[in-house]
Amino acid sequence: MTAGLSETLGSGNIRRCALAAAACIAFSISAAAQNGTVAVTGDGTPAAAQKPSIGDTLPDTGKGQKRHGKKSIDPGSAATASRDMSGPPTAEQRSIVALVNDEPITGYEVDQRAMMLSGTNIQTQAKANFQAIIKDPRTSEHLKEILQQTARDNQGKSREQIIAIFEQRKKEYGMSLQRRAFESARASALPAMKKQALEELIDDRLKTQEAKRQSVTIEDSQIDMIVKSIAERNKMTIEQFQKQIGGSLEPIKTRIRATLSWNEVVKKKFAPLINVSNRDVDKLVASATSANDDIELQLQRIRIAMPAKIEEHGIAARIQDADKIRQKFTGCQSTAQAAMGVTGARFENLGKQRPATIPEPTRTLLLNAANGEMLPPAVNNGAIELWVVCGRDAVKASEVQRNQAEGELKQKEFELMAKRYLKDLREDAHIEYRIDVGSK
Repeated sequence: MTAGLSETLGSGNIRRCALAAAACIAFSISAAAQNGTVAVTGDGTPAAAQKPSIGDTLPDTGKGQKRHGKKSIDPGSAATASRDMSGPPTAEQRSIVALVNDEPITGYEVDQRAMMLSGTNIQTQAKANFQAIIKDPRTSEHLKEILQQTARDNQGKSREQIIAIFEQRKKEYGMSLQRRAFESARASALPAMKKQALEELIDDRLKTQEAKRQSVTIEDSQIDMIVKSIAERNKMTIEQFQKQIGGSLEPIKTRIRATLSWNEVVKKKFAPLINVSNRDVDKLVASATSANDDIELQLQRIRIAMPAKIEEHGIAARIQDADKIRQKFTGCQSTAQAAMGVTGARFENLGKQRPATIPEPTRTLLLNAANGEMLPPAVNNGAIELWVVCGRDAVKASEVQRNQAEGELKQKEFELMAKRYLKDLREDAHIEYRIDVGSK
């Protein structure tokens, strides 16, 4: 048989790879599977499409996962490492895990949500599992069997034809190994996800209950559109995406519905209370990389020269003069008048200045000051300086950045209020834990 196989394939790459060491097999299968990566990219939530969440930061499912030692993974096993949740729930899954204001959460829901969470951030473990599989000697032996079977099934065909058929079978085999590695990684992460899944479900119940009290409804078509968008971003059909997250779309749809309805509840309750000042926007824009090109401050300054001979009482006298000027200051129109009559004081109308031209810490103090405010006296460059902010203007080219900064600040305010709101709902709710999912 070996002789016949050699004659059929000659000394081509396929024969050499099939009869070589595991390193060659690993490279071969990795290359074959490269065009069909199974794992979902992204977080599996609508946040990446259009950040819908207010006060509902989507969890980093990498946290809380236990480290597992290396396990032997049978490359020839056809069984998947994690359970398909698309079938009917078992008696154990139908059991009530928790009650939220008398509304039950079942073990089935916890398993579904945990399956979804475990499938969104396990790429590293899946890659390690895949590498372990392709380095397993049994994988090399199985690839040889595929080669031999291909030759047997296609006797009479040319070497090139047999090689092409084998390459396709090798690719399919690599994809099956990759899927098995992913399922194994998800199964190992699943127990650690159950506690997180339950707490998320409790929050979702509270959010949807509050939305119902506030008469907030979300259309099914809106949820379907978001799910479709997530699948498309991951280059999957709806059916592929459904299989990827555990066999059912209900967990992610439930999560999206809770998130969107919670957004509307929070906006309805807190939108009138959100107020972002121009000063806060200026500070955020100024902290960005291109901040110094985005804002112009209208500035005035009074400089009080230090005495020629620096003595303690001389410096104290100049600081007292500066305090007197501050007391007389009533606004930008009074700055020049306030400096008059003070020995060594000189008024400067600096006009519009970019923050980049002003050294720290004065720059930050000016950005934090309100319009029409005079800063406390500071010693700089051999003089006592009194800075005044008379106004600020955004450079027209930075309007986009300012709008983004304003939106970011409003989002942060919403998130803060929403977290407090959810915390209050939790404290007022009747939450009864019936089963410790963390011990299962």
